[in-house]
Amino acid sequence: MKREETVDYHIKSAWHAISRMYNQKAVGEGFTTAIGFVLININSKEGTPATKIAPMMGLETRSLTRMLKNMEEKGLIYKKPDLVDKRSVRIYLTEEGKRKKETSVNTIREFNEQVREVVSEKDLGTFFKVFEKIQLVIDQAQSENADHLNKTIFEL
Repeated sequence: MKREETVDYHIKSAWHAISRMYNQKAVGEGFTTAIGFVLININSKEGTPATKIAPMMGLETRSLTRMLKNMEEKGLIYKKPDLVDKRSVRIYLTEEGKRKKETSVNTIREFNEQVREVVSEKDLGTFFKVFEKIQLVIDQAQSENADHLNKTIFEL
């Protein structure tokens, strides 16, 4: 099987192209795609608990911690203790963070509008259904892998 015939090749290739396109826009605005995605996941009015951001983005907590420190140094966010749970910290956007978030949202919106101009709603519906099925295959494979690991651990 040629790599061009594999599902993962097309997903990876498309994502890298999208990521490069987003990053060019972000760099022109003085930040990165990764920072843009973090900004999008922070509630502009109420802030967001720091512990909720990593799971929303599929990131490891360590990676996010470094990124949040960098974002705080750049003046995009600030941290405050949670008023309800004093052990928890909420992340809030500064005015500059809100501007960068808006840039990120607009970049994603513009790309999606461009795609919708050339891809019919029917084709997009099929595309989304295919990706749902691919996600089910991934979930099943991960579940089987976890089951296998658990069996191996209990056999020790």
